[in-house]
Amino acid sequence: MALFNWNNTYSVGVQEIDKQHKVLVDLINELHDGMKLGKGKETLGEVLNELVRYTVYHFGYEEKIMETAKYSEVNLHKRAHKDLVEQVQKIKNDYEGGRTVLTMEVMTFLKDWLGNHIMGTDKKYSSHLNSKGIS
Repeated sequence: MALFNWNNTYSVGVQEIDKQHKVLVDLINELHDGMKLGKGKETLGEVLNELVRYTVYHFGYEEKIMETAKYSEVNLHKRAHKDLVEQVQKIKNDYEGGRTVLTMEVMTFLKDWLGNHIMGTDKKYSSHLNSKGIS
């Protein structure tokens, strides 16, 4: 059973960004499934590494689109991205260093982190990007 179920309420109205958000949802679900199945540290570490890597890629893409569209809150969005990347990186580093284990609390944090970011911060730029012909 998936931890995070994508549905159209998460759509920001920009096809490529929605596609990237779905990849992040899939990575969180893959990590959750691996944790539940007792996958080894190396396997889970690889998924965490990919989650961090893809998050950085996705945020860079979003920021480029927002800058191109002259979105007025791009700097606030960049700051939120920086904070979120640092949080996920800390989870990864703590996991790799044996300072934390993947628990439901960590998984719920990741799910809420992504869901809240999409529904709050990301939804704010939808109409602006769409008005600039980005969909």
